[in-house]
Amino acid sequence: MGQVWRDWGDVLLATLVAVPVTVLLTVLMARRRQDVSTRDEAWWRSAAEIGMVAGTLPWLWMILTPRDAPGDVNLVPVRDLVDLVEAGPPATVVVQVVGNLLVFAALGFLAPVRSAALAGVGRLFLLGAAGSVLVESLQYALDLGRVTSVDDVLLNATGAALAGLLSRRWWAGRRPAPQPPVAVPTTPRA
Repeated sequence: MGQVWRDWGDVLLATLVAVPVTVLLTVLMARRRQDVSTRDEAWWRSAAEIGMVAGTLPWLWMILTPRDAPGDVNLVPVRDLVDLVEAGPPATVVVQVVGNLLVFAALGFLAPVRSAALAGVGRLFLLGAAGSVLVESLQYALDLGRVTSVDDVLLNATGAALAGLLSRRWWAGRRPAPQPPVAVPTTPRA
């Protein structure tokens, strides 16, 4: 536990300090929105938007923190996981897997609550995968001394989808309405 605090204590402390700020922002946003929507809708939308950001930023801070190590790229699915299980102590395996599942969990949990267009486990998986590909690409491009791995993308996306299942009762009936086809006017040929 001491190593975790040494590595991530500043992130954890900043996250705790930010809690009152996120609550205040949610209250202010919801009050401002009550003029144009119902009270409940204003609160749900505001809490979802602030929660997605506040729940994802600390993880992104951790992931994008430079390390004094050579960077590596692994595009072979499940290879990093197998290597981790074979070589790492069980506690390290659990921390790595659970940590990767949690990176986009707040986004997966709250995005379909905020937007009916994201209501669906497959959509949440794709949203988590897109976010993760962006983060993994940044790790590589910025040469942060981290492993850029397809396994991280798979775990991050799975975490977003699983978290979405946990919030399903709040969004299950919110599928977007199908849009009618757009009629394209034709001009008669002369």
